[in-house]
Amino acid sequence: MEFLVKSARPETLKTATLVIAVGEGRKLGELAKAVDTISSGALSAVLKRGDLAGKVGQTLLLHSLPGLKAERVLLVGSGKGELPDRQFRKLVAAVLGTLKSLGGTDATLALGELAVKGRDSYGKARLLVETLADGGYVFDRFKSQKADPRALKKITLIADKAELAAVERGSAHAQAIATGMAYTKDLGNLPPNLCHPTFLAEQAKTLAKEHKNLKVEILDEKKLKELGAGAFLAVAQGSEQPPRLIVLNYQGGSKDEKPQVLVGKGITFDTGGISLKPGLGMDEMKYDMCGAASVLGTLRAVLELQLPINLVCLLACAENMPSGGATRPGDIVTSMSGQTVEILNTDAEGRLVLCDTLTYAERFQPQAVIDIATLTGACIVALGSNTSGLMGNNETLIKQILKAGEHADDRAWQLPLFEEYQEQLDSPFADIANIGGPKAGTITAGCFLSRFAKKYHWAHLDIAGTAWISGGKDKGATGRPVPLLTQYLLDRV
Repeated sequence: MEFLVKSARPETLKTATLVIAVGEGRKLGELAKAVDTISSGALSAVLKRGDLAGKVGQTLLLHSLPGLKAERVLLVGSGKGELPDRQFRKLVAAVLGTLKSLGGTDATLALGELAVKGRDSYGKARLLVETLADGGYVFDRFKSQKADPRALKKITLIADKAELAAVERGSAHAQAIATGMAYTKDLGNLPPNLCHPTFLAEQAKTLAKEHKNLKVEILDEKKLKELGAGAFLAVAQGSEQPPRLIVLNYQGGSKDEKPQVLVGKGITFDTGGISLKPGLGMDEMKYDMCGAASVLGTLRAVLELQLPINLVCLLACAENMPSGGATRPGDIVTSMSGQTVEILNTDAEGRLVLCDTLTYAERFQPQAVIDIATLTGACIVALGSNTSGLMGNNETLIKQILKAGEHADDRAWQLPLFEEYQEQLDSPFADIANIGGPKAGTITAGCFLSRFAKKYHWAHLDIAGTAWISGGKDKGATGRPVPLLTQYLLDRV
């Protein structure tokens, strides 16, 4: 989909479909009034008949109005007053749903007058374009019958001259984020027999070949053993798929600038290991690599925008399988940091690959480290599927991430890391146990990771509830938290 931004009067444009907002109570804004005037009151006449009340998301399609160059006019209800982000997305999704069903190859959106709570022209344009671009996502790679090609190829946004630059910037940022989200979704939706650690390593190599300021290093089993990554290797030892620690180094800033570091959990399939998960719904454990996928998606957005920052992406990739060689409950391993871990449950494996990767991150002398992981079912119990869990050891970093989530409409919520929770991880045989019992599972997982992130500012995003949609026809990866992470990096520029 191509997105353009123009400063023009909508009633003068030649387009297949012109989209105009109508407020609740059938109220016409300035742009709608101009169209109504040039069409000899056609809009007023339709509204007078009661065909559209103006409630958010209602649509009415009109054909061949007199005096207009547009072939069609699509009226969309915009409700009363300022729209919250969710209602604005609902409006945009309704517009897109209608446009998809039409034969026109282009559409022009005259929605700049709409007031969205807390958003300026940049913010509105970004949310609009991101919703449109993401709404066009289709994953039919393994379908014999592919989705029918859509006629709609181009969408033009109408903006005032004074707001043109801001709207163009918002559109560009949104397109980059949507590209990253689509990449993340594609990786998440792939079947685990194809998307394994070696496959993800190949994806990283391909990215590096396409961009001169991106370097890649792949750490295999031999290198991980040399580094003493006993926790990481313990997860992979039951699988025939070898583990990989994928290191991507993007240099967009000055050589002496310390990098931001993103760490992604990349368990390409999680059976639970010897602590086997229930069979029902286990197919969705292919999504246990969505942390790594979201880091790659964020990197794609950064590469498209060529942000002037330094960024290191670390992808901790392994497959967790039961076998005669698999790690057992009760095994004790030595992590890269030298701390010993008693593995009481092999299904608490994400924290094991992450803890060694967090130790590895020290060598980059980072400004900050954020790890992203589908880590705990407890996070879904606590926050549902709308909000990611957030913990960390630096309040400034936490606030920056929360703010980025609000701006990106990809929110997180802070959970505590009080010292009392650390006691749940005590082990009589090792320095630390890998689980802390049934209470506060998301928090104790964060406490575990905090033991390995003491040498830098660190935050942990638990995306178990937000990374994918479970069950039914809508099942699939969401692409989150690519918007949040990209916004966080944009804020550092």
